[in-house]
Amino acid sequence: MTRLDLIAPGPLLAADHDMALSEALLRAVAAGERPPTLRLSRPAPTLAFGRLDALRPGFGAACAVAREHGFTPVLRVAGGHAAAYDPESLVVDELTAHEGLVAGMQERFRRASGLLAEALRGLGVDARVGELPGEYCPGAYSLHVAGRGKVAGVAQRVVRGGALTSAVVTVGGGARIRAVIAAVYAALGLEIDPALTGALQDAEPALTPDAVQAAVIAAYARGAALVPAAADGALLARAQALRTRHAIG
Repeated sequence: MTRLDLIAPGPLLAADHDMALSEALLRAVAAGERPPTLRLSRPAPTLAFGRLDALRPGFGAACAVAREHGFTPVLRVAGGHAAAYDPESLVVDELTAHEGLVAGMQERFRRASGLLAEALRGLGVDARVGELPGEYCPGAYSLHVAGRGKVAGVAQRVVRGGALTSAVVTVGGGARIRAVIAAVYAALGLEIDPALTGALQDAEPALTPDAVQAAVIAAYARGAALVPAAADGALLARAQALRTRHAIG
């Protein structure tokens, strides 16, 4: 069975430091310095922008709007357009060694979305994989609840030697996330249907981030040997050095 180090949520990091930690892990796994790793985190309120978002005329206004809503703007490690999340969300990063820049990408997308759907269905959620027309940060491997709202997105970043497959599951705080996403996308000049920005608690009010985290761990554990691990001092120091790549203003 494949080994996968498991880094569980730790102390809350600043949004840019948290993003930089994902990049530091990607570099370490790609260089063979760490084994393949599954990192779970409960992030600070974050508005993660894609690199293409930063080129749009409304980017400055979008960052200001994010801050007005209490979300810190940062530049994403992986993914397309803007995504918002906070401590009522669960970020799932899987970092794997990989040769080549294209081969295996669709397989990793299918694996991540399939495992998340399996975990959520086990909690009684009618989780389905596929893009909803009008959803924010659209993707073929988004997860939604019976077509009523996107509750998770999956993104990738591939470098020489390794790949990061990252998913954000929105458990609670649906109203906050909907409000900031609607305002940010309007500032960026990107059309979406804000009603399709969902959270699991919209459909299953009793669900908690702890329950979703346990279900995700169980889903991954069925196909890999999970080994408890930690972000050590060297990794945190590398992340500290990478913060400027993700901080905005």
